[in-house]
Amino acid sequence: MNAIFYEETGSTDVLQYGEQPAPEIGSDEVLVEVKAAGLNHLDVWTRRGLPTPPSFPHIPGSDAAGVVREVGDRVTRFEAGDRVAVYPSVYCGECEFCRRGDETRCDEFKIIGEHTRGVHSELTAVAEANLVSLPEGVDWETAAATPLVFQTAWRMLETRAAVSQSDHVLVHGASGGVGHAAVQIAAHAGATVYATASSEEKLAYARDIGADYAINYEAADFVDAVHDRTDGRGVDVIIDHVGGDNWTDNMDAAVKGGRIVTCGATAGPTPETNISRIFWKQLDVMGSTMGNPGEIDEVLPLVWDGTFEPRIREVLPMSEIARGHELLEEREGFGKVVVVPDAEYDG
Repeated sequence: MNAIFYEETGSTDVLQYGEQPAPEIGSDEVLVEVKAAGLNHLDVWTRRGLPTPPSFPHIPGSDAAGVVREVGDRVTRFEAGDRVAVYPSVYCGECEFCRRGDETRCDEFKIIGEHTRGVHSELTAVAEANLVSLPEGVDWETAAATPLVFQTAWRMLETRAAVSQSDHVLVHGASGGVGHAAVQIAAHAGATVYATASSEEKLAYARDIGADYAINYEAADFVDAVHDRTDGRGVDVIIDHVGGDNWTDNMDAAVKGGRIVTCGATAGPTPETNISRIFWKQLDVMGSTMGNPGEIDEVLPLVWDGTFEPRIREVLPMSEIARGHELLEEREGFGKVVVVPDAEYDG
């Protein structure tokens, strides 16, 4: 089979597309013929060696959708011909956190494609527990663009921040995968949504998917913009997957008692934090990672029925994977990048 892989970490130059051994499935695994696969910033970090993949050559990728070709003898939920999408969270099911339904805090928590062999290949072996059924009528690209970012954004807003209709919600990086999912989820909850992005074109997309106010952070200070639109009050919830210089400014943009939720740090993981702003304003600062099976079951039907729409900026053949990574690194476009096996690509 053909797959995306690399034999060392580094720049996009290490990315290859070519022959790799086809996977053999275990008794609780499913062999999936991949029709489309989604890219995430996680793929960029792993390619750079943060963290180092478990072995080389490494096949990356957390998101994919396709058709079941074979099932192990202990698999009960799927059979050959079924349409499926990958749920990329791996957990032990036995530790104290898993036993209480808190799988994202599992002592052995892993993400497919980061800590294990990924799914950016023509064929992939995936544990039954890491697959969800895909209804007829949902196209492969949409399915491949959905699970990681929508489960992440859903947990951030619904579980961690407990967003409500009365909240004012600021979403940083609204043009990215998690960002554009978060805008839609906050709007669906009835909140007033403020979205930041780096161009007027991206901001227009953000308005189109539910943002009430759009802020070009290249042209204006987002704290000033938030204060102008809230009469100096600030926002109740801040969704941040960017980090970097934004982090300290979040403390000023939040209302007293506000909630700041972070799931990533694409602009830098070690910014300065003004602790006095946290305790004086009594802010809740929360981390959030991926989503548990219950959260997946809550959010995916809202994508499958069209309530939420994963925006896809570009679909590429897998052989152009370097271009896909560049789109993410250079923040080109709005939404998700999807790759398909070269044999499936129709231009």
